[in-house]
Amino acid sequence: MGLSAEQLRCSLDALAGIEPAIAAGLERHGYPEPRIRDRGHQTLLRTIIGQQVSVASANAIWKRMEEAIGPELDPVVLAAAPDELLRAVGLSRQKSSYVKSLAELMASGELDLFALPPDDEEAIAQLTRIKGIGRWSAEIYLLFAEGRGDIWPAGDLAVQEEVGQLLGLPERPSEKAVREIARKWSPHRGAAAIFTWHHYGRRLAASKADKMPV
Repeated sequence: MGLSAEQLRCSLDALAGIEPAIAAGLERHGYPEPRIRDRGHQTLLRTIIGQQVSVASANAIWKRMEEAIGPELDPVVLAAAPDELLRAVGLSRQKSSYVKSLAELMASGELDLFALPPDDEEAIAQLTRIKGIGRWSAEIYLLFAEGRGDIWPAGDLAVQEEVGQLLGLPERPSEKAVREIARKWSPHRGAAAIFTWHHYGRRLAASKADKMPV
């Protein structure tokens, strides 16, 4: 379960007391809505299926998978599914291997998404054993599905861009710089990440509105 609205607000209030730029950002654009996903393999499956395709295409593939495998998309059934079936529902050869990787780890018990290590780095290491799940996807899962409050996806370009905007930096900071900047924001970096995405979206929307003809 991701961070609730109350948890977000409490963490952002704490951050506002640490970082004046976040306090100013909250004044401009208010508090973000929670970003919550379900725990379990289906959320990671959606991540894999949604890579580099449109939302409509991903939804169509998902529907065909449910029809072929069953609505639960049971990892045991998925692990045993022939490659031809996965290709028939619209998965590429590469994505079929990713789906099989997740299903096989789950079916064998090597990966238990309801008993990931409490240490964030150890949990990320377990999740990135899945083919097609890199560090960013693992961090997003831990933040949105498990509500881990100090997850900091510093490799996210929008996070980097908005940290730079909030702090008035002359250019977008690197991943390394963003990690260093946010060190003092711990243990509230998950809320900070959600706020940067919120601030990014609101800032771009305001910029577009300013450019519209009267």
